[in-house]
Amino acid sequence: MKSILANLFLFISLSGFAQTQTFPTSFTVAKDGSGNFKTIQEAVNAVRDLSEVQVSIYIKKGIYKEKLVIPAHKSKISLIGEDKDQTIITFDDYSGKGVINTYTSHTVLVQGNDFKAENLTLQNNAGPVGQAVALHVEADRVVIKNCKIIGNQDTLFPSADTSRQYYVDCYIEGTTDFIFGAATVVFERCHIHSKKNSYITAASTTESQAYGFVFLNCKLTADTAFQKVYLGRPWRPFAKTVFINTQMGSHILPAGWSVWNKNENHKTTFYAEYGSTGPGFVKESRIEWSKQLSRKEAKQYTLKKIFSQKTSWLPTIN
Repeated sequence: MKSILANLFLFISLSGFAQTQTFPTSFTVAKDGSGNFKTIQEAVNAVRDLSEVQVSIYIKKGIYKEKLVIPAHKSKISLIGEDKDQTIITFDDYSGKGVINTYTSHTVLVQGNDFKAENLTLQNNAGPVGQAVALHVEADRVVIKNCKIIGNQDTLFPSADTSRQYYVDCYIEGTTDFIFGAATVVFERCHIHSKKNSYITAASTTESQAYGFVFLNCKLTADTAFQKVYLGRPWRPFAKTVFINTQMGSHILPAGWSVWNKNENHKTTFYAEYGSTGPGFVKESRIEWSKQLSRKEAKQYTLKKIFSQKTSWLPTIN
């Protein structure tokens, strides 16, 4: 009887400890060993699985050569760099390097929901060797703020049609189709820079999605040598891409948009603009299957409406 009571008491004590046990809500990464970890991946691995609170990983200045993965069971992680220009996560995989393909060429892969990143450079430095993703995001409810996302072909891959992502005050550069994928994404006050005569976007939005890529109050630039850039082309038949109040440089071709390899994807796409300015906006020359939104239609492109699909989500930034 005493043994039974003792075991019962131990069980109750352990249960109480489990309920009151606390987990770290922040870590620091520093290459010089002055933080909790020297690599970002170690810090990510140390976060409690399926965390119920947002966990901040503060990253000191430095170049971190890591193929970083935020797994699905590591939710609610925030990566916060000390300085956007001097806190760099970089790797050099690319499609065709051994068994690597576009989907595995990432420098950073995000699968855990409620992910945030701020004040970082995310880079694929493989060079102009084909598809080489800097940031690949499959997760839902993702916020990327004040970051630089740098690569060449296929720089940024917001891949999953169930994913909602918000990029604000970011710099994104690349060559061909360097923003591509099926996610619902808003880019607000972002600087989009083309490094080649090619295509900025290649959306693969599904038929069931009301929104694909939406650019709000962004700026489009290019190296002066390049003056033949399209806003996008449809990777899949129901691609959706909209530019609203966007400043367009002279590198944007008058037609604006292009077909995909002479197929008929464009017949079911939704490519539109409203309030565009600059020499790259030639309204009367836009390709016939694109659209100019009315003022009433443009007002429907709010964060609340875009991100409230199956469930409501309104991204917050500090």
